[in-house]
Amino acid sequence: MRTRYGPDLLRRLTTEVVGRRREVEAVVAALAAGRHLLLEGPPGTGKSTLLRAVAAATGAGYEFVEGNAELTPARLVGSFDPAAALSEGYVADAFLDGPLLTAMREGSLLYVEEINRIPEETLNVLITVMSEGELNVPRLGRVVAAEGFRLVAAMNPFDAVGTARIASAVYDRCSRLAMGYQSAPEEERIVARAAPDAAAALGEAGVAAAVATVRDTRTHPDVRTGSSVRGAIDLVLLAHELAALREASPLAADVTLDAAQLALSGRIRLREGLGRSPEDVVAELWERHLAALAPGAPAAAEPDGRPGGDDPGKG
Repeated sequence: MRTRYGPDLLRRLTTEVVGRRREVEAVVAALAAGRHLLLEGPPGTGKSTLLRAVAAATGAGYEFVEGNAELTPARLVGSFDPAAALSEGYVADAFLDGPLLTAMREGSLLYVEEINRIPEETLNVLITVMSEGELNVPRLGRVVAAEGFRLVAAMNPFDAVGTARIASAVYDRCSRLAMGYQSAPEEERIVARAAPDAAAALGEAGVAAAVATVRDTRTHPDVRTGSSVRGAIDLVLLAHELAALREASPLAADVTLDAAQLALSGRIRLREGLGRSPEDVVAELWERHLAALAPGAPAAAEPDGRPGGDDPGKG
């Protein structure tokens, strides 16, 4: 596995993934060491993007599983086709592999998103595979994981609704990597890469203001859960489209305000007991970062309170 997860892979990933040098190194090292991996972080921090990039760069398969209460062991492992089992019996050809067995047979990465949302009996199946590297399936027999199989699980540790506490047995069998939000310049690069035409239309200042608006949702005192960089991508895309429909500048006040409300009001969660709405908070942040960019808007004040712009006393 050293060849697959060597320095060449690291060099490719650091050009394909925006920022994340430390996290890329950690993921590559864990996979090269044959370890299973648990990624913890809020939504929109690039967990699935990083894993897809690793799978593509190495040529390894990639099986995606969405963790939820309906993920039963049968859906994860697979099951016998009823019609085939009736006519042929419980033979191997009658078994329909689920994502776990597919990844095990092919030596692929199995990515389980929101692992803290899956039922305990399903989690126990994953623990068995992590411990033994194999699984005994009733009426099918023993399935041994091929070389290269890795379980990579992800979870949002800040989400307590509909989740369960992850057993220590999972942590004991995984390497754990905490992933936070990227820096503002990195998030601006992500927006420009995800929406190049819209980002070009808004310009560097517009993209920076959109990212700043989104980043402030994460630290606003009235907001319990803020937006990921996806909110900034949507804000830029929506402003671009609204401007075309209205035959206006993408930085026009009504364009950026409506785009901000569309992109962010549904993504933020306010603290309990407040007498304001998400729209109020979005409007406040829009005023802080985007309003001054509108054509004809008063220049933003300098720290000393004077209007921005050139000093009239300078020639």
